[in-house]
Amino acid sequence: MELRHLRYFSALAEELHFGRAAARLSISQPPLSVAIKQLEDSVGARLFERNNKEVRLTAAGRALRASARKILAQAEEAALGARDAAAGLAGRLRIGFVGAMLYRGLPQALRSFQARYPGVRITLTELNSGEQITELMQDRLDVGFVHTSRLPDGLESRLLLSEPFVCCLPEKHRLAGRRSVKPADLASEPLVLFAHSVSPDYHDRVLSICAEAGFRPDVRHEVRHWLAVVSLVSQGLGVALVPKALERSALGGAVFRPLAGGSARSESYGVSRRDADKAMVERLLDAFPAC
Repeated sequence: MELRHLRYFSALAEELHFGRAAARLSISQPPLSVAIKQLEDSVGARLFERNNKEVRLTAAGRALRASARKILAQAEEAALGARDAAAGLAGRLRIGFVGAMLYRGLPQALRSFQARYPGVRITLTELNSGEQITELMQDRLDVGFVHTSRLPDGLESRLLLSEPFVCCLPEKHRLAGRRSVKPADLASEPLVLFAHSVSPDYHDRVLSICAEAGFRPDVRHEVRHWLAVVSLVSQGLGVALVPKALERSALGGAVFRPLAGGSARSESYGVSRRDADKAMVERLLDAFPAC
């Protein structure tokens, strides 16, 4: 029994006329007759009573009609699911992200993507950049959102966002009233910094800003999450240089001021395996606004 036989049978069961059924199937009448005979041989029972005046379903035909409809519907659903998966419209998307991406358009991109592709099942895992790269190489993530462009062979990236660093200060700090802050103004301040073990790129970028301003910072605290950086600053435990997106964290007690003459940028990348089927990944990355 073939799906083709069931499609022919279903059309004839509805039309009860060989000519109309053949026209509906865009075939001639003889192949339809042959297919029905083959199906009856396969089933082991006559499915239609036919004479010169009419075509009628037999009891066996009526029993098969309901089952045939279900089988054909399931086959169409399976084919549609396969096509959707191939086109990036269905399936599973395993996403890794650094915490700062929550302020850099990731939630908005996910909402937009999910609205267009509701058949895609998304799972999110917060990991630092290094951990995401390991998971991607082990094929345990489909896409990662990281702060580094230094990638091993086998991975590729797309720049999603480039923004300046800003100065994060306690709201009652002596520099909080200024419209902008020079990096050199922070030379004597205790610094809260992202840990090198978690994000070497960010750690080194902040130190390079200080070096270009002519001083070596007094690093008092090293933490694993950007929100921890802002939280410590808000409690008066130091100052920090953070990506501008962190202004949206809205933690009370912290204020943000532009860096005067600052040229250092904070960059975010979407990363995936070079050899992966990236239809869904590309659609998700496309949901981010142009940087």
